[in-house]
This record gives sequence, structure tokens and C-alpha cells, in this order.
Amino acid sequence: TLLRRITLSLSDPAQNHRLPALAAAYDILALRPTTEKAFLAACNSITEHSLISLDLTQHYPFHWKPKPCMTAVNRGIRFEICYAQATAGTSESRRNFVGNVVGIVRATKGRGLVVSSEARGVLACRAPADVLNLLGVWGLGRERGVEGMGVNPRGVVVNEGIKRSGFRGVIDVIEGSERVVEKEVEKEVHKKGKGKRKAEQESVDGTPQISKRQAKRMRLEALKAAKESSQKPDSTQDSSSKEAVTTSGDTPSNNTSTPDESGMPSTIKAKANG
Repeated sequence: TLLRRITLSLSDPAQNHRLPALAAAYDILALRPTTEKAFLAACNSITEHSLISLDLTQHYPFHWKPKPCMTAVNRGIRFEICYAQATAGTSESRRNFVGNVVGIVRATKGRGLVVSSEARGVLACRAPADVLNLLGVWGLGRERGVEGMGVNPRGVVVNEGIKRSGFRGVIDVIEGSERVVEKEVEKEVHKKGKGKRKAEQESVDGTPQISKRQAKRMRLEALKAAKESSQKPDSTQDSSSKEAVTTSGDTPSNNTSTPDESGMPSTIKAKANG
């Protein structure tokens, strides 16, 4: 998508009656104040613009104070730094550029900056790494520099798009949003019922259903009872066999012969009897 932008030089804040019309005609409106009064108005009171694009090669007769700069940043207005102004021009313009950039970085603490080229030709463009190195030399940290080259410009474009497509809080009506809402509702219901204990349901006969844990416990008890019942007959048989052995050992034998008599020969027995 192509966005239309206008950069308007402002010297007297009282002569801003055309700003609403220009803001409606263009996608992005940038102000370039040339006086301290216009700069303070752009930071504090004017609401139609989204960028403050300064000509940093000029010498301004005022200092960059933190209070108006941070007020503009908190309002969502971004300060634009065009690095092509430092690569082209005279030595005096480059000196003014470096001094103004250092003052803006100190006043904003590196926040709310948008880094662009404003190059008049291809040779004036630089790689992002080179731009970050230049900004680091001028006092801007690497993280703030990356934000100034990616996050902040995208935020300006998105905010201006919302301003154009929104009306009283309603931004856009997207087809298919109902399906997304239904899916989110289903996920919430699933999450709510996931960790809760299910209510006990009664069967058709009126008896409550048994949970899996209770059924497992009853099954284990039944197996234990079956094992005990199978072990009882074996114990009774062992006890009866033990009793039989003891009774057979206690009864006297019919053989009345003593060990000495049983070991004697028959001749000796006859002599003894005769």
C-alpha cells in the first residue's frame, strides 16, 4: 500500500486553520516548525499531525528541553531524524545536524524517534547497520536505534490507518470474526471443565454409578478373597495328613520281638527254649 504524506513548514501556530483539511486529504501529516513558539505548539497543543520533522541542518535559537519533547512523545507524536542531511551539504550544516541530534536524543532519552533517509538520490541511502553505527556515535543506543528504524515507524503507519478507518471507537468489521469468537468460547468452556470433578450420575435403576477407582478397588478385593478361599482347602488337607502321620507313629507294632531276639540265630533260640 502507498501512503500519501505531506510535510508542512510552520512558523506561526496561529495560522493552522488548514491543518484539519490537510490531515483529511493525506495519510500522514508532518510538521516542520521553524520557531520556538511553533515547536512548543507542535509538542503541546496541535493534534492533527503525527510527526515532527525538523531541518536539523539549521541553527535554532532555542534549546531542546526535555519537558515539551517528552510531552509530545507521551501524546504519540514522533520526532523524525533524516540522516541524509548529515551526508550532504557543507561542514557547517553537518555540524548543526550533529548538535541538534545530540540535543534531541538527550531531551527524549532516545524515545519516540523515527529514523528515515530523506535522500534525494540512491547514493545518499545507507544500510541499516551503518545508520545504527552513526546514531551510536551521536549518543543513541542500539536498542533505541532499532526501535527508531522498525517499531516506531510501523506504529505511526498503524495509528494513522486506525484514524482513517475508525469511527467513535469502531475500527473495522472483519468477516469471519464470529467463528473466531465461537472457537474462543469453546476453548474457555473446555478449560473451565477440564480441572473440575464430574458430578455423579445415576443409572436408570436409581443406583449411583461407580467410578473407575471404586471399580478397581472392588476388583482387587474380589481377587484377594478368591485367593484366600483357594488357600483354605490346601491348609485343611495338610493338617489332616499331619494328624495321620502322628497317629501312625504313636500306635505300637504287633511284632513283640526285641531287637536282641530278632538278631539271634535259630539254634541259639532252640537251646534257650530247650
